Amino acid sequence: MKDNIVVVGGYGHVGKMICKELGDLYPGKVYAAGRNVERAEQFCRSTSGKVKPLKLNVQEAADPNMLARAKLVIMCLDQSDTAFVRSCFNSGTHYVDVSANRAFLAQVEQRQEEAAANGATAILSVGLAPGLTNLMALQAQQLMDETKSIDISIMLGMGDQHGQAAIEWTVNNLNTSFEVIQDGRPITVASFTDGKHIDFGADWGRRAAYRFNFSDQQTLPRTLGVPTVSTRLCFDSAAVTALIAEARAAKMFSLLKVEWIRRAVVRSFGMMRIGEETFAVKIDARGCKAGEDAWVECFLHGKNEAEITARVAVFAANAVYGSSFPHGVYHMEQLFGPESLQAVTRGIADLEIRIDRRKQ
Repeated sequence: MKDNIVVVGGYGHVGKMICKELGDLYPGKVYAAGRNVERAEQFCRSTSGKVKPLKLNVQEAADPNMLARAKLVIMCLDQSDTAFVRSCFNSGTHYVDVSANRAFLAQVEQRQEEAAANGATAILSVGLAPGLTNLMALQAQQLMDETKSIDISIMLGMGDQHGQAAIEWTVNNLNTSFEVIQDGRPITVASFTDGKHIDFGADWGRRAAYRFNFSDQQTLPRTLGVPTVSTRLCFDSAAVTALIAEARAAKMFSLLKVEWIRRAVVRSFGMMRIGEETFAVKIDARGCKAGEDAWVECFLHGKNEAEITARVAVFAANAVYGSSFPHGVYHMEQLFGPESLQAVTRGIADLEIRIDRRKQ
């Protein structure tokens, strides 16, 4: 019977949380998969048999027998090509991706017809950013008649415990340039440049945040039809944020091309505990409502970024596992409405939305 759930990277930082929650919902049907079967077995022993171990390497050909029994695969690892994803689609296995590599997600999007033809549904942009940021942007858009721009700002706590994959992704993107859509046209910007002071609300006040390569800003112009979208990042330590911006301006991050230096920076980020276990997201959307200029602000505050990422993944996984979604490849905002924000964040994060109409 095709009823298993395979969590690739299921014994990692976020993967464990996903497995535990799904294991409670579907005991005995959830598999923590990855190359290191010993780590998988060690983790699974802590779940009293609700989660089972599975040896799996996405760089190798997928086992047809495994996919024949898998109704859903949840991917917590970065991939370099779509071979494994295509195997899922060809077997009619649903797919949820928690990764944030825009270039890879774009490759998966190109497999829309393949997924649809085989009865598979893929959900991308699943997590905090992208993920909840996409749904918050959708909420802001629906509060206006026309949306002209959406600015997304993310503050991460330096005292939070982030997984190895998340830390490596952040460090790898400190010295990147990437494409965004501004006024309906693509432009190239660089990470940790073009800073803006963002009001994150009463608890955190105004913080300088800088451009960063989150994939939501490339996705939302297409899925929501908004002509200008940007995403910026800062940390709860203003000193750390300023230090990174200064290092970027001094071109020091070009040294990250040297592997031992990159590894040392990743290790340093992983050891830092100088802030709080917190995160904040701010959406600033500008447009028109009833013929007047309008501005929508959405605030999201919480603790433990990995926990809410796992919560979003479990929400998406449970929905696609138990419901009949259209087949094909979709981002979260294309399948879920703003009401999903309350369902996902209830009990672990505070959500606030304001709309201000003003004539200028």
